[in-house]
Amino acid sequence: MKPVLIIRTGRAPEPIRARHGDFPHWFRLGAGLHPQQLRIVDVAVGEALPPPHEVAGAIITGSAAMVTTRESWSERTAGWIRDAMDAELPLFGVCYGHQLMAHALGGRVDYLPGGREIGTQTIELTALAARDPLAAALSASFRAHTTHEQSVLEPPAGAMVLARSARDPHQLLRYGPHAVSAQFHPEFNAEVMRAYIRRKHADLRREGADPREIFGAVAATPTARRLLRHFSRDHRWTAIVG
Repeated sequence: MKPVLIIRTGRAPEPIRARHGDFPHWFRLGAGLHPQQLRIVDVAVGEALPPPHEVAGAIITGSAAMVTTRESWSERTAGWIRDAMDAELPLFGVCYGHQLMAHALGGRVDYLPGGREIGTQTIELTALAARDPLAAALSASFRAHTTHEQSVLEPPAGAMVLARSARDPHQLLRYGPHAVSAQFHPEFNAEVMRAYIRRKHADLRREGADPREIFGAVAATPTARRLLRHFSRDHRWTAIVG
């Protein structure tokens, strides 16, 4: 059986990794995958991606990097995304992965107007979500964790906007039958979200935000966390789901 590829575009900060693990672990749990069925490629350190036909699908992680810097590893990964789309490979991008998919397919990524979005947000489905099979896993309004400075400002032509937040109108995008991306973090639990807010405490104060208020508003996000599991099942990764 072909492995599911995790395209690692960065790492969680060391203090968070030490206590909570890192991106591949969170995505494995979120998607319900067995460790031995994963293939992890760290593109940010130059590891080469396999041809799309060698994997069952791919999850593209978040990163502290910015898509707009057009780093060589990121642009190579964007090219791979285009090849994977041509091959109709199941793809799920999150945060940086969400932005990179949109960039690769012709959308525009830049800094979110009004500054960073961080904490537990209310996400609302759009009218287009009513006929989307993956959105069936979600309620019309649900909570999700976010932490980002850049965002998809203009989705690629033909992309369907499935969900939005008050600050970001492009929280969940579908690019085709097998390709979806989310700006929010379905792989985060509440403790991970709190850890990120603690780490950004000084930045938030400098930006005029109240980190204590943001921290206090963190809540469980069971609906958002179902998203990865449903994507895994919908794209026939069920044989490797525990």
